[in-house]
Amino acid sequence: LRRLNEKQLKDYKDKAFRKTVKYAYTVPLYRKKYKEAGIHPRDIKGIDDIEKLPFVTKDDLRKKFPKGIIPPNFDKESGFVLSTSGSTGKPVTIYRDSYSVLIDLWRYIRELREYNISWRKHRMTFLADLAPGAVGSAHISFSNSSNKEKTPFLSFKNFQTIDIGEDVEKIMQKLNDFKPEFITGYPDVLQGLAILKQKGFGKNVKPLCIQSTGAVLSDHVRNYIKKAFECEVFDSYSSTEAGPAVFECRNHNYHIHDDAVHLEFVDKKMNPVDFGSSGKLVVTRLSCGGTPIIRYTGNDDIMVPTKKKCNCGSSSMLVENIGGRSIDTIILPDGKIIPPLSLTGIPNHVMQYFKSELIQQFQIIQRKIDEIEVLIVINKDSKERETFIKKIFDELEKRFEEKLGKNIHVKIRRVDNVERNFGMNRIVRQVISLVDHKLD
Repeated sequence: LRRLNEKQLKDYKDKAFRKTVKYAYTVPLYRKKYKEAGIHPRDIKGIDDIEKLPFVTKDDLRKKFPKGIIPPNFDKESGFVLSTSGSTGKPVTIYRDSYSVLIDLWRYIRELREYNISWRKHRMTFLADLAPGAVGSAHISFSNSSNKEKTPFLSFKNFQTIDIGEDVEKIMQKLNDFKPEFITGYPDVLQGLAILKQKGFGKNVKPLCIQSTGAVLSDHVRNYIKKAFECEVFDSYSSTEAGPAVFECRNHNYHIHDDAVHLEFVDKKMNPVDFGSSGKLVVTRLSCGGTPIIRYTGNDDIMVPTKKKCNCGSSSMLVENIGGRSIDTIILPDGKIIPPLSLTGIPNHVMQYFKSELIQQFQIIQRKIDEIEVLIVINKDSKERETFIKKIFDELEKRFEEKLGKNIHVKIRRVDNVERNFGMNRIVRQVISLVDHKLD
């Protein structure tokens, strides 16, 4: 992004896109869609032809999984199976090969360089989702001894990886022992750590800078983390399907990883929005290997494209800001901090336990300091009996109480739609706290 000018970068993207479309044509899902649209890879000359191609949805990937989303000769044994968080009740599962995962790691290294962090020298802590199938687990697997021959140039001795499912107090203790110089993680976990830091915990936790990823970083939370740790806080955007896609430079402008992903921004009618207007994200990965991601509409995130340029030296396009599903930190009466992402996986785990797809969507709301309400939207196509639904609801209540403690009243409530009246009416917020914790 710094070596090539805009024209050279465009030429690079054109070549990468042609190769990606040619690869996608070997995949049953894409081959069928392109044939129905009357499109052949030879019709695609470059990235400007992307609008000739049909969109790909979450349901497309779900319905064609597993054989329909990879080439016939793809080696599933040596690849990675990755799943999204399943916030709508139905996770999306894709395949990735080692090369495409490695490309993700190189993009992370690019971001580290932007913050003057050396992946060889500085101690770095990654607060990641390490559940089986999560993209974080795939990235971390490169540190295993079995992968040393694949990546002999990577050393992970100065890396610390912590599962976001752990209690924030335990995470802080591990950070205090490791003394990281760089921390990256979900904003809700970083906020929880900042609360502890303000209370005097983590005396040895003095990072040079912090990076937020995985959810919306509000100005309030950014400033709170910055004040607590007395360092710069940078934002970024990545997803299971897209990999690292957008990052803040040292000037706090949001850059697209233009040589690795192509982003489109569309309105409700799927037409491109003007610069400066909010648009739903459509993602295309410019690399082959595993499941192709071309004109994918399933991320459900909002961004604002801009014509603005940055003087940091990068030739990539910018976006004004990153929007998406918002998530709040849950603080219990005893002061215990619950990372919301340790709660959002519970409905999916329950569905896996019962081998059911009953839950279509959910939302977790802390209405009082000791009261949590879980709103559940039932899949309308489900033919499950009420007795079975009750079993699932009982299991949900049990697991939420195990995580939150028996002194917290958990109410599972069946609804037709989750709530949208919390200020971001275009986006459903997964976790909402209506309790004033007076973080200022």
